[in-house]
This record gives sequence, C-alpha cells and structure tokens, in this order.
Amino acid sequence: MSILIIGEHDNEFLTDSTLRTITAALSLKLPIDILLTGSGAEAVAQSNARYQGVSRVLLALNPSLNQGLTEPLADVAISLAKNYRYVMAPSSTTGKNLLPRVAAQLNVMQLSDVIEIVSHDTLRRPIYAGNAIQTVRSRDEQLVMTIRTSGFEPAERTDQDVEVESISWSERSYRSRFVSEEIVDSDRPELSSARIVVSGGRALGSKEKFDQFILPLADKLNAAIGASRVAVDSGYGPNDWQVGQTGKVVAPDLYIACGISGAIQHIAGMKDSEIIVAINKDEDAPIFQIADYGIVGDLFEVIPLLITELDKG
Repeated sequence: MSILIIGEHDNEFLTDSTLRTITAALSLKLPIDILLTGSGAEAVAQSNARYQGVSRVLLALNPSLNQGLTEPLADVAISLAKNYRYVMAPSSTTGKNLLPRVAAQLNVMQLSDVIEIVSHDTLRRPIYAGNAIQTVRSRDEQLVMTIRTSGFEPAERTDQDVEVESISWSERSYRSRFVSEEIVDSDRPELSSARIVVSGGRALGSKEKFDQFILPLADKLNAAIGASRVAVDSGYGPNDWQVGQTGKVVAPDLYIACGISGAIQHIAGMKDSEIIVAINKDEDAPIFQIADYGIVGDLFEVIPLLITELDKG
C-alpha cells in the first residue's frame, strides 16, 4: 500500500499546500509518491522535491497538462490510482476540481476537507460550516481525499535522494480547452499560506475605500489581503481574496478582520487563526465572539491610528 499525492508547484517549488498535504499523509506511515505535471515540473522534481516521507516523484510532461485543465490531469491521476491505496490533494481550487472526477471514475466516494487522519480507514472533517467535526470510516478499497491544509504544518525538507520517474499516458480529445489566462504579479504573500492576513468587509463601502485603508495596513505588516464574500461580490477585490467556506480557508498567526461582521461562512474560513483581531463599530457583531482582541470603533479612524503606531516602530 502507498499514497499518491497530486502535487502543485509554481515551476520552481512545491506549493505550501502540497507540503502540508505531505505532512497529513505522514501519519499513515506509508511510502509517498507525488505526481507533478506541466511545464517546470522536471526542474521542481530534480531540485525541490526532497521532503520527509517522499520516496518517488512521478513526472507527466505532456503539453496538454501545462495549463492544469482537469480533464487531462484526471486521466493521468486515474491511470496511476489503481496502484495506490490513497489518493490525496490539497483542498485548493485544483484539488477540489480534480478529485471528485477521479473518485467518480474509481467508483468510490470522495472525502473532502480532511483535518485529521485517525487510522488507515478513519478520518475527521468539518461539517456545518465548521461548527461540528465528523468522524468518517470508509469501507472503500481506495480512499480519495482532499486535505484542509490549514490544520497541518509544512513538511520538512531532507537531503535524501528521491527517485524521479517519467510516466506516459494515452492522451485523447477533451471537451474543454485552454483559451487564455491573466496572471497578476504581486509581491504580497500568498493568502492561503501567509503568516499575517488583513481582511476587509462590507463596511469599507467601496473599492476605493478598501484600497485606501486595507492595502496600506497590509503593506505595513507584510500581510496577505483577504475579503469577505460580500466585499468580493461588491467588487472591492478579486475572487482569490475571498476568505470563507466558499473561498479560501486560512490559519495565519495573525488575522485582522476590518469591518467584517462575522457571517458563519466567513468564520468557517478563518477561525483556526492563531490570533484574531476584529475592528467593528457594532459591539454586538458576531466576529467579537471568536476574536482574541476586539476594537469597537470606526475602522476609518482605527486603521490610520494603527498605521501611525506601526510607523513608530
């Protein structure tokens, strides 16, 4: 028995979410193989895939995999999966898009947002927007699961040699095709792995106010930027800033919620943060129930004061 992890990379390093998925898999005490696809995968495998527990890296370098489309990637994963007891991926956009298709083709159920692997057939996962934890025992011969990576530390790097093996698979025609993409370059930390996150909500009132108040505070703290679903829906920021059950789940060392009331779906995405600071003029806002520190006040007055204090060093 062994484990296959569908790895993600940025053409140079394995992503933080992949490293945390490796940590989750280590509890099973089984050999771990990582599948890397697309351009840049070979360079990652040769120099940046030596992590605790990883015994082999499988490379699929077909050009049709360069854009990470689900159909060809699922075909590769399915062609390999018969050799593995466990197939895992981070609960990222890619993982959530890919593994349901893999599970369906393998005729097993998918286990989503796993936060703890208890034993070889038992795991724990949140339900009801994180308000309850469900213990699941699966009778499937193969377990296909996405890992909620905020609950695990990144795997430790080692000096051990890792076997790298190229694989081939039968490509076919697919209904979807890559048209184009727009990549926004940013010097800010990536939201799902940042140590500090500054998030803004509905109370900002406009994109201009969001940029005027949230961005400078994030810059001072070298923080990633997050937003509530309402803020994203209102156009204050892009979709990949959304924190919550339908956005990204984060667990930074410090989470600063500015003008966020604390809807259940938002809290589900950030309540595991080490320290939560809430700024809201409504003293009855639900966010204060989970906040370690609460500031009742007008964020348009409080944030400039915070920035002034940070400038003092």
